[in-house]
Amino acid sequence: MSALATPAAAAGDLLVAPTRVVLNGARGTEVILNNIGDETATYRISLELRRMTKEGQLEEVTAPTAEEQAALSMISYAPRRVTLEPNQPQAIRLGIRAPEGLPDGEYRAHLLFRAVQDAKPATEKAVPSSGFTVALTPIYGVTIPVIVRFGNLEAQAAIANPKLEKEGGREAVSFDLSRSGNRSLYGEVRVLKPGVTKPVVLARGIAVYKEMGSRIVKLPVLPEVTGSIAGPATIQYREMPEDGGGLLAEAQVVLR
Repeated sequence: MSALATPAAAAGDLLVAPTRVVLNGARGTEVILNNIGDETATYRISLELRRMTKEGQLEEVTAPTAEEQAALSMISYAPRRVTLEPNQPQAIRLGIRAPEGLPDGEYRAHLLFRAVQDAKPATEKAVPSSGFTVALTPIYGVTIPVIVRFGNLEAQAAIANPKLEKEGGREAVSFDLSRSGNRSLYGEVRVLKPGVTKPVVLARGIAVYKEMGSRIVKLPVLPEVTGSIAGPATIQYREMPEDGGGLLAEAQVVLR
């Protein structure tokens, strides 16, 4: 069976849903692309490897491990190139072909959906002082994780080293989010203040992938919050609402 994160990700005129796929066992699923632009567009789909950094960013893998190679070999998808009219959706089918003897565990790769630019004749415009001008056209893409799980996998989370920092002129809460066990974690962060009904910080889709024992999370205070949030607070890391919203980790802290 598969578990899908329902939100969609957009880049340029491309909309992709869901933004995360978890496959438990051998059954496949679909990812839906939609061209939300005004012109026909072509997109290329590829499977790549990414690893999480200490700051939670994803970097391309140049020297894959055996486990990462297994992820690439077992995840199948089709089609690999699509041309969509405006507002036309297209399903990309995902399947799993696990080799015999594959150890229980979590395997992850990332699907990259990238726009293919139309080939146009090169034009040069002379500029007396610098020779020629070059027009650069951005190539948009969306990347989503595809996670395959076999066996009875578990993970635990913990929160440590909370700090109050500045982010773009606003207060931000920073802390270390650690993970133990044999699978990744994915959820939302809430920061609660005594006597305040709503969270002062709320961020969804915070992941700690299996290659990370700990990562740094830094989240700005919500714009509607006025004044400093220094002082006692509760930091919670919860499952996503669509996954049940269960509490994964909680810490009573003093922000300063």
